[in-house]
Amino acid sequence: MTKSVPSISAISPDLVIAIDHVGIAVPDLDAAVTWYSENLGMVETHREVNESQGVHEAMLSVPGAATGSAVVQLLAPLTEDSSIGKFIARSGPGLQQLAYRVRDIDAVSVELRARGVRLLYDEPRHGTADSRINFIHPKDAGGVLIELVEPSGAAH
Repeated sequence: MTKSVPSISAISPDLVIAIDHVGIAVPDLDAAVTWYSENLGMVETHREVNESQGVHEAMLSVPGAATGSAVVQLLAPLTEDSSIGKFIARSGPGLQQLAYRVRDIDAVSVELRARGVRLLYDEPRHGTADSRINFIHPKDAGGVLIELVEPSGAAH
């Protein structure tokens, strides 16, 4: 007799809408921006310091990319004990996270938690360019740190 396994339907298809960015930890933000510009022709589209996340960050895109296309986020630590500083000390510079753009981070969080997926924060936090963010625990995502990003101005 075959045992029946209950099926879990996919998350609401209108909630996760795109790959938003790939986050790369770098020790020197200016040097990394220069490298991506000179070697890949990328252009810096946004830069900010996020004290609460402990990072100085820059967003880069390919010239002529469509609005809303995925970008590269370079993340340099403000201090050695910030999460990016610890990441670089443990793993060296490199791919740190993959971010997905969502319409409603609160609704996504409810659906994921109902499935037993752990999120790093109880409530979304302030992210790049006034976005709202949270992270899926890497142990629940095949070893990948997944960021959920609700851009500023998204309906919630």
